[in-house]
Amino acid sequence: MPTLQTHVMIRSYLLSLAALLLAAPAQALTPAEAQAIAIGDTDARITALQQAVLNPDEGKVALLQALADDAVKVAGGKVYIVRDDKAADAATGEAVTLPDDAEDVINNNRMRGEIDTALAVLKLFSPDAKQRLSAAQAMLKEPDAGRLPLIDKALAAEQDERVRGVLTLARAAVLLESADTSQRLAAATALAQSRTPATKLLLNQRLAAEEDAGVKAQIVKAIREIDEGLAWGERLGALFTGVSLGSILLLAALGLAITYGLMGVINMAHGELIMIGAYATYVVQGLFQKYLPAVFDWYLVAAVPVAFMASALVGAALERSVIRFLYGRPLETLLATWGISLVLMQAVRSLFGAQNVAVENPAWMSGGWLVLPNLMLPYNRLVIIAFAAAVLIGMALLIGRTRLGLFVRGVTQNRPIASCMGVNTARVDTYAFALGSGVAGLAGCALSQIGNVGPDLGQGYIVDSFMVVVLGGVGQLAGTVYAALGLGVLNKFLEGWTGAVLAKIAVLVFIIIFIQKRPQGIFAMKGRSAEA
Repeated sequence: MPTLQTHVMIRSYLLSLAALLLAAPAQALTPAEAQAIAIGDTDARITALQQAVLNPDEGKVALLQALADDAVKVAGGKVYIVRDDKAADAATGEAVTLPDDAEDVINNNRMRGEIDTALAVLKLFSPDAKQRLSAAQAMLKEPDAGRLPLIDKALAAEQDERVRGVLTLARAAVLLESADTSQRLAAATALAQSRTPATKLLLNQRLAAEEDAGVKAQIVKAIREIDEGLAWGERLGALFTGVSLGSILLLAALGLAITYGLMGVINMAHGELIMIGAYATYVVQGLFQKYLPAVFDWYLVAAVPVAFMASALVGAALERSVIRFLYGRPLETLLATWGISLVLMQAVRSLFGAQNVAVENPAWMSGGWLVLPNLMLPYNRLVIIAFAAAVLIGMALLIGRTRLGLFVRGVTQNRPIASCMGVNTARVDTYAFALGSGVAGLAGCALSQIGNVGPDLGQGYIVDSFMVVVLGGVGQLAGTVYAALGLGVLNKFLEGWTGAVLAKIAVLVFIIIFIQKRPQGIFAMKGRSAEA
């Protein structure tokens, strides 16, 4: 049953029809037209439907919407619209008594598709320019010679230049199938101005069937011009995807830059700390769905500190119970944390199950920004890039401008002297490890917005995180940034040439060669700690 909003939209369309149909006066729906649209075989009904759309009026639009809503019945050759147990004659709109032998009108999938298309076409006459643009774009993607009079009628009344441009291209797409060679030639020339993948597909389809050499040459030229226009979108898309991947690697590696880069702890459970942050986000989402559904779109704001604290507390417990006894013993630390990672994964499986869980994007992170016809920037990726930049700035300020950061740097560079100066080194170790773990939780919170959350989530990022830290320079936040973004962009550009697997191998070979030539990474640590 249609909603009030649906009825309001229909009325708004109808108010604009009389002013926009300039070529001929609109013809009211007749009983014969209503019968032809609702009764008979599918081909005949579709033909009648297409003819009705060429001269739409209130009755025709109402009948089409009722057909789409399965609210049409027939009896004795008459067509009735039934809503809320009240019947009306489809042709006159007058309230009538529904005959006892009335039967439902059955629409097969083909007929439903035609009805939906007809309703979409009627948006060409909507007072909303965005809806007219959407309808014009739909007609460009699916050209139909039967709609040419309607396109011409809409072009005659259209005032918005952007909509006019798309309608002109839609008209050219229809004429591309014309029997007149000159019209096909002109259409191919016009379509070259549309730098969209959909237009390229139309031209390629016509090229396969075209027999005229002149038209074929023009189509080939148009496809080449479209390819040149789309090339920048593809390059910028690869760059954006690389920056997006780099921001994710940066979030995953920032915590490791503290626990490994500053503290020298090889923490193989770092991926599981990322996973804990993602599951914390999932829990917060569930709480908002159950107790605060009215403000569900803001659950992510509450999930950020929760994810940080959950991973930070686990990291602090890990440091106090295991890591503090293994400082200076890297092999034992590696084995111990690897065992802990298995324990954490099994614990999550026991609590949440072995299957992945879905974390929804808030409404303000859904959709994307259309920059070019073949370049869409998803809002969730844009938010993650901004979030990674904010976390990086916060980390830099914390390490470089706060008392805790001073203590961490002091203990890292010279633990005995820091202890002599009254610094509680054991407490600083715990705080630093908890901080790195908390940042890993933030990475998990971000990762939950671009994919499913599962017990193995962190396993896919632990190796890449270590590569980023080592390539950037142990203990260097700036190097971590350069390495993460560089590896992300390099990986995505290589994928376009070699495929995902070979790109991964090529990146790994590059890192091995780079480390052989420059073991200290992009940025070498300066000062006494570099000499120790």
